[in-house]
Amino acid sequence: MHIVTGGAGFIGSAMVWKLNQMGIEDILVVDNLAESEKWKNLVNLTYRDYVHKQEFLKLVLGDEDLHAKAIIHMGACSSTTERDADYLMDNNYRYTQVLLRYAAERNIRFINASSAATYGDGALGFSDDHDTTSRLKPLNMYGYSKQLVDMWALRGGLMDKMASLKFFNVYGPNEYHKADMKSVICKAFAQIGDSGPTGGKMKLFKSYKPEYPDGGQMRDFIYVKDCLEVMAWLLEHPEVNGIFNVGTGQARTWNDLARAVFSAMDRAPVIEYIDMPEILRGKYQYFTEAPMEKLRRAGYDKPFTTLEDGVADYVRNYLAKDDSFLGN
Repeated sequence: MHIVTGGAGFIGSAMVWKLNQMGIEDILVVDNLAESEKWKNLVNLTYRDYVHKQEFLKLVLGDEDLHAKAIIHMGACSSTTERDADYLMDNNYRYTQVLLRYAAERNIRFINASSAATYGDGALGFSDDHDTTSRLKPLNMYGYSKQLVDMWALRGGLMDKMASLKFFNVYGPNEYHKADMKSVICKAFAQIGDSGPTGGKMKLFKSYKPEYPDGGQMRDFIYVKDCLEVMAWLLEHPEVNGIFNVGTGQARTWNDLARAVFSAMDRAPVIEYIDMPEILRGKYQYFTEAPMEKLRRAGYDKPFTTLEDGVADYVRNYLAKDDSFLGN
């Protein structure tokens, strides 16, 4: 059985879809649906069962034999503005510790969602070499909770029993439930398609650093389908362990992204630059780019989707359709 935590969330549900594409249906989905719209991500997928994340934790702590071949741990609070540090410690850090111990003791393949948020302002670069990990200083508590997991695993000798993936700016179908944490592409599609007086244009944050023009801030945008290819490859290569960046290796500007969205919608670009909220100004990454040499050296050789091609697929084949979820 394959266990996917956060299995109703963005990357988690997309991974359930990918497993289905690989012919795998013996899947346990772990999540907390509550009153969210995440359940819609599961409608078109095939899996054996669903269990609430707290009930799953009880099973693990109770030393139940779950007959698991792999645990794909995508479950976490991913809000970069979450201020309840104790909640993030319990939900992101402690929970992962318990699952990793369980998997390591039983030789279960363990794939963990870390984050590029661990790199902070990028002053120390974006190297996924283990020797650099202890020097990183995340800018928000979410990033710190992910950093703590990587540090704990390294200190305890458990990093050689897991693949911890530092996802950069992921976009794609099944993120619709994420409210403010949706990708700018998803938000922009709605903004541009709005027929009201404020519609028809895309809003981007102004820059507060002179070396970056408005919209010139740069990120490594990666299509979710590429992330799935990486994880599928890691499932097939359980000998490959450690911290790995998951990006394209090429930073692009927000203006590039905006132009790609307008092009996919067959519209001329109209961009409005808006003030960045005060809460974000001291915690904003102006540049991210994932060095991908480590994953390549490990043997992963598939190309990454270009920003223009990824946005076009997302916009035309998902956002523009009524049933826009990944599914069979």
